[in-house]
Amino acid sequence: MNKGRVEAYTDAVVAIILTIMVLEFKTPETAQWEEITKQLPYFFAYIVSFVFIGVAWYNHHYMFTLANRITKKVYWVNNLWLFSMSLLPVATGWVGKFPQYTSPEYFYLLIFTFWSVTYRWLSDTIRKTADHRNTTVSQKIEQMLPFRFLNSLFFPLSVVVIAVGIYFYPLLGITITLIELIILGLLTSPDSDKIKKTY
Repeated sequence: MNKGRVEAYTDAVVAIILTIMVLEFKTPETAQWEEITKQLPYFFAYIVSFVFIGVAWYNHHYMFTLANRITKKVYWVNNLWLFSMSLLPVATGWVGKFPQYTSPEYFYLLIFTFWSVTYRWLSDTIRKTADHRNTTVSQKIEQMLPFRFLNSLFFPLSVVVIAVGIYFYPLLGITITLIELIILGLLTSPDSDKIKKTY
């Protein structure tokens, strides 16, 4: 399967998701600062989701640049991963509207967990493709922090900790998610900005 077409399709879907999220901002009805400050909860949720997508896209791009071949299975698992991400605007909007309630925060955590599981599956599928098995591609994917985190006990443990935290202080959920995303965004693979496309 043509890798460039799959990447272009993925980029287009990601761009649409970002566009939908930014359109949730409402133009203030008056020229008073108070009107715009009413949207600060959504703005915070938007920042978290924007970082979320930015980190996801960067790591996805790195994996696809490493990959020599995109199989039909990789294509469909990639679609499932995109589907999980396409639910972000709904989760973001709900948390932004009701930041002090547990249900929106639990929903955001559910989407984050769903996305994480599909990302792990996508990484594994690329890594285990016949062309990549026991090669540098497989090794580099295994060394990626998101891959190591999602395959460790820290991932389910963090989900449990966040879930408990949300029960006592709802805003803790999206705040811890932001901290995790910043760490994943900063600690990228050393060669992630040096590799070149293979097609």
